[in-house]
Amino acid sequence: MEPPYRHPAPGRRTRRLGGVVVLLTAALLSGSVAGGGAADALPPDRGDAVVRTDAGAVRGRVDSTARVFQGIPYAAPPEGDLRWASPQPAEPWRGVRDATEPGNRCAQAKGLVDEASTDEDCLFLNVTTPRHTGKRRLPVMVWIHGNGFISGAASLYGAKRLAAEGDVVVVSPNYRLGIFGFLTHPALDHGKARNLSGNFGLEDQQAALRWVRRNAAAFGGDPGNVTIFGESAGGTSVCAQLAAPSSAGLFHRAIVQSAQCTGAKWSPGPATWFPLPRADRRKHGLKVAAELGCADPATAATCLRDVDPGELTRWSDIGVGSGPTVGGGFLPLSPERAFATGRFNRVPVMQGTTRDEHHLFTAAIEAATEKETTPESYREQLAALFRPADLRRVMARYPVAGFHSAGEALSTVVTDWAWGCPAQDRDRALAAHTAVYAYEFADDTAPWFKTLRKPNFPTGAFHGAELQYLFDDEQLPGPQTPAQQRLATTMISYWSRFAAAGNPNSSGRPRWMPFQGDDGVQSLATTTIGQTDRDAEHRCAFWRTIDS
Repeated sequence: MEPPYRHPAPGRRTRRLGGVVVLLTAALLSGSVAGGGAADALPPDRGDAVVRTDAGAVRGRVDSTARVFQGIPYAAPPEGDLRWASPQPAEPWRGVRDATEPGNRCAQAKGLVDEASTDEDCLFLNVTTPRHTGKRRLPVMVWIHGNGFISGAASLYGAKRLAAEGDVVVVSPNYRLGIFGFLTHPALDHGKARNLSGNFGLEDQQAALRWVRRNAAAFGGDPGNVTIFGESAGGTSVCAQLAAPSSAGLFHRAIVQSAQCTGAKWSPGPATWFPLPRADRRKHGLKVAAELGCADPATAATCLRDVDPGELTRWSDIGVGSGPTVGGGFLPLSPERAFATGRFNRVPVMQGTTRDEHHLFTAAIEAATEKETTPESYREQLAALFRPADLRRVMARYPVAGFHSAGEALSTVVTDWAWGCPAQDRDRALAAHTAVYAYEFADDTAPWFKTLRKPNFPTGAFHGAELQYLFDDEQLPGPQTPAQQRLATTMISYWSRFAAAGNPNSSGRPRWMPFQGDDGVQSLATTTIGQTDRDAEHRCAFWRTIDS
């Protein structure tokens, strides 16, 4: 696969830095999972290991702390004539379906360390509950995985600890990725699509939420108390579901983790997972169709559905790549516009970032290219992002001499500009219309990825670092010290309590105050948990003077 990142030519302004590194990192860190289970004829003789859904019974695994059900189909396979169709109901089955292994991961290109998938039959979800749910219906948390909308799978995130300690039911769906989930083309509008094309992956997430509404009670969950939460592209998905009119009533709280769904004026404006206007996505879709030999508008839909899935996967990260389409259909308004005007699904929101987001992306690029960032390439990359007058000011504010390396300097610039300050503005916009609890994950000793070489600078609280404190994440080793274990326990308490009540506070935990506009945000660290001034920490007053 052609590397999705190239260093921009010196002097040329571009807004693609964030998107391309997201793509590279998603490809580098994507995981693989086993194939889906099939129905069998075994009788339901395993007690609470067997649960009956509206499509048939499933048998999962039960241990001393949790029940886990995997590979449950929530929609029909989106293949053949259903490629680029809105999700359709799953076919019911007889007997008891084996739900002890994950379903197929959705079609995606080969990553740097993982094999490709060409499986379009991938609309499966996993359900994890405490070992005993009792008579009280538990809050339901629906996890939307990240990885740039081009890779990943729900089964990468083991939820047994979150379910057991948080006393919640966790549901995690796969959804169509890349070109399969986000191709915008006029020939695919309407017809098999309930909406305009471009957001089929988001429609899959919505179908999973409808499955939850019908089936949560069977697993001990409360369909009237559903929280959606996601990180990275999953966080951007949560933003999109907040802004989507047709998602109203399907969830009651939302947690947005490390999203880039607002703040185009601040950030590199990733040409991938950032919500983009329909005109941009459609132009890209027409170009892709032409390259695939499907330029004729009269036959384009049929032609595209005949293309081999393996051929299609390589188009997921080319051009403007894959991500939400804004304008008509599923997403009439961008999340940024929806939040600013109050025209979104007004539920309590928890929203935050990691303190050192971009450290991961710089490290991934350096590992993949086997080239460390130098003072010269640092200047070249900033010159591709800022006008000359602003470039001089940024270099003066973030001199290489003030950091461990040029790579850390670059990481800090993009973290502040593209992550910290947009999150601050997003909190302000949301807080004008609903309750917001803002945080920054700040454990600068968070364990690093298992398969990615460490860079020549401290990795800090990197993008995705908080996931191992909430999940058994296949890509991360998890908390290693007693202090990190305590932080994980506190975070699970905050997340699950917010899901239960729309407020993360409970007795015995540091008080978390709601965001009030210019107040601090909750810092989540092993040393202290309490308020921090994110606006000052990321030098947002300076960045508001930069014309990007």
